[in-house]
Amino acid sequence: MSADLQVQEHIFERLVALDSVSQPVPGLAVSWRVVDDTTWEFTLREGVRWHDGEPFTADDVIFSFDRLRGGIQGAPASPAFTLEKGGKRWEKVDERTIRITTDGPYPTVAEDLAMVPIVAAHAAADATASVDFNNGRAAIGTGPFRFSEFRSGDRITVVKNDDWWGGEVQWDEVVFRPVGQDASRLAALRNGDVDIIDYPPTADIPQLRDDDRFVVSSIASDRLIYLMPSYRDMEDYVLDNAGNVMRPNPLRDWRVRRALSLAINREAIRDRIMGGAALPTRNVVPPGFFGYDERLTADPFDQAEAQRLMQEAGYGDGFRITLHGPNDRYVNDARIVEAVAQMWSRIGVRTEVDTMPRNIFFSELIRGHADSFPGHDVPKFSMALTGWGTVAGEATYTVSGILETYNAATGGGNGNFGRYSNPRIDARSVLAKRTVDKDARLKLLLEAINIGMEDYAFIPLHFQVNHWALRAGLEHDARTNERTLAIEVRRAD
Repeated sequence: MSADLQVQEHIFERLVALDSVSQPVPGLAVSWRVVDDTTWEFTLREGVRWHDGEPFTADDVIFSFDRLRGGIQGAPASPAFTLEKGGKRWEKVDERTIRITTDGPYPTVAEDLAMVPIVAAHAAADATASVDFNNGRAAIGTGPFRFSEFRSGDRITVVKNDDWWGGEVQWDEVVFRPVGQDASRLAALRNGDVDIIDYPPTADIPQLRDDDRFVVSSIASDRLIYLMPSYRDMEDYVLDNAGNVMRPNPLRDWRVRRALSLAINREAIRDRIMGGAALPTRNVVPPGFFGYDERLTADPFDQAEAQRLMQEAGYGDGFRITLHGPNDRYVNDARIVEAVAQMWSRIGVRTEVDTMPRNIFFSELIRGHADSFPGHDVPKFSMALTGWGTVAGEATYTVSGILETYNAATGGGNGNFGRYSNPRIDARSVLAKRTVDKDARLKLLLEAINIGMEDYAFIPLHFQVNHWALRAGLEHDARTNERTLAIEVRRAD
């Protein structure tokens, strides 16, 4: 999915772009303003042309929004949900102005629109979603590159758009090649078959840095890796030392959750497993994001204090738990799960490991429990390693997604797979989503985050650090959202 979006962003643009730390900046809209608490106006960029020479107008924006809201056959994973959030409605004011209204105060309209690509009405109106975009007939954008060729499973080629409004495009042609295996991707760089790769194997990063044939580019990503405990009264995968299900579930005790956090040596995970490609944290968004709190520092490794807390909570003899996780989704995910299990076992929490392919893991994580039925998801696992990526640089999404109480009707807590619930957080999260004033919203978010972290609602481990490796003679602007954009790769002076 990320790779598809990455290629798409070379061809199609959005009203609002995101900078390297995912903050909203002008895209096809040169500016936007809050008219009142429920009305936003976007002023469109003048002089923009589609790749076929036709002018870009407000009608293209209206068409793109209407098209997504109507649903696109064969494209279930579309950004249409971002248009539904807040009850957005849109209208054309004139050729250069779009007005968006919401059901109530909704502060993240601009961030939402950073996820919605604008397509050409004249090219996409009668297009078949997959076929005509893949063969290029409808792949007419305004971006710095034009569609050239798509070979399924082999490559996608784009060529520079000489008329791009953003200025000179340095590369005449860019070829994207999917190479899934780490070793093969690294070999392609070392052999000179490619100029830049993403996700170089973490074990090889030190050698790449020391090799003057290559350059390594890096930045803390927006992807938080964390452990989510489940809060049911009894848990299938939390047992006493005799193998019996425990009641009450010890994970409901704040002291136990804190003990489990203190028992984790995050620096060892960073250095020995991640090859330095991790930023240990207690925050929910990375540095540079709206809502980052520099006062929140990663828990230190303190095995003695962890054991004291377990004793105080009445679990001095420990218990048994199964830690679930994926083995092919996050960087070194299965190895992290194994390491955490060993660390917990040292404080008496005997931990078994069960990792699995991502498609199985997420299905079970979201709705795998026997009590699930259509329209009512019940997570299966008692403790799981998972990740959360904030698409736009805003803590509002993370607080709402993984700290707010799960509510299928409102979308709150859509990533809260432990079913944690705290009314003090809910009150602040819901109000933050209705507070347009940035200072007031930031105060609410920081309060909600600190409540959640003090309560160990979940156990943060680290933010993945994004790395790229490129041949010497090139420079690259690293991005928190993991995208590799050709306009951000330049010849070094």
